[in-house]
Amino acid sequence: MTATTSHPTAAAPGDLDPGGQRRARAARRIFVVRELGILLALALLVVVTTARNRDFLSAQSIKDLLLGATILVVLAVGQTVVIITRNVDLSVGSVLGLAAFATGKLFLAAPTAPVVLAVLAGVGLGALCGVLNGGLIALARVPALVVTLGTLYVFRGLDFSWAAGQQINAADMPPSFIRLGDRTVLGIPVLALVALAVLLVAGFYLRSYRSGRELYAIGSDPAAARLAGIPVGRRVFAAFVASGALAGLAGVLYAARFGTLDANAGNGLELQVVAAAVVGGVAIFGGSGTVWGAALGALLLTTIGGALPVLRIDPFWQQAVVGALILFAIGLDRVLVARMASRLRGRRARGAQG
Repeated sequence: MTATTSHPTAAAPGDLDPGGQRRARAARRIFVVRELGILLALALLVVVTTARNRDFLSAQSIKDLLLGATILVVLAVGQTVVIITRNVDLSVGSVLGLAAFATGKLFLAAPTAPVVLAVLAGVGLGALCGVLNGGLIALARVPALVVTLGTLYVFRGLDFSWAAGQQINAADMPPSFIRLGDRTVLGIPVLALVALAVLLVAGFYLRSYRSGRELYAIGSDPAAARLAGIPVGRRVFAAFVASGALAGLAGVLYAARFGTLDANAGNGLELQVVAAAVVGGVAIFGGSGTVWGAALGALLLTTIGGALPVLRIDPFWQQAVVGALILFAIGLDRVLVARMASRLRGRRARGAQG
């Protein structure tokens, strides 16, 4: 087994044998169908909501939706990298909260500190959290669900202990940093452009680098990946470090956008992140999916959150809709994979007869 057979959209044509190329084309069609389906659902939701309230597509409303999706997109990219290895990171919300509060404390201690330093500090703190997660999972071989559920509470506890009831306000941070949360370039929020940059880099890496494609092979079949010579432990460790680093970056973006920070920042966000990835077509069983789909899933969930109040639907139904979307996405993934496998078996049978 090679890395390229597990996620054909990331493979170069020469990486596959003819059978693998057929699987690649079939899988590529599945990914396109799933992501087009998300776009269709998003467009339908926008049309229905705009028909109810024309201001839903105003410039300010679009800006608010993009800002609302920004942090979720950054987290969903990191979560995707982890999920495709057949793991999950439930600690991202707590890492975000820890990094956000650390950003505020940095500016309290050094009001003239450059914004770049705050970004590096947040990313570095998140990466350290990822090192702890990845080390326990890849080296000690403890299940990711158990480890990250534990570190979710550990990191949150550290955040509460550090904050000790303190709240950091926008006035405590440099105006140049706070303005990032509202600044735009050609009408697009700067924070959204940061999320787009993260998305482009991650998408390029997963598609173009061998180590990125190997993550799909690990998620498809870890045992076969080891037999193929892929350093499974190192790749999984790196995936969790990347997820932690992006959660740290999301914490810095959170601080810039909201300005008011306490120990509750990012509380409960991890479930929304997993939902965004799964709704976006990232297989919860590992081995398939793209960061583009995860980003679309994050945008869809954010739009649902903004549309339901406009449609005067009880907030309870937002959670119900998200839950239904997760179940539908998982069911659709299994159906599409089963149909693809059936078609490939049929083609092999006809080829053998010929």
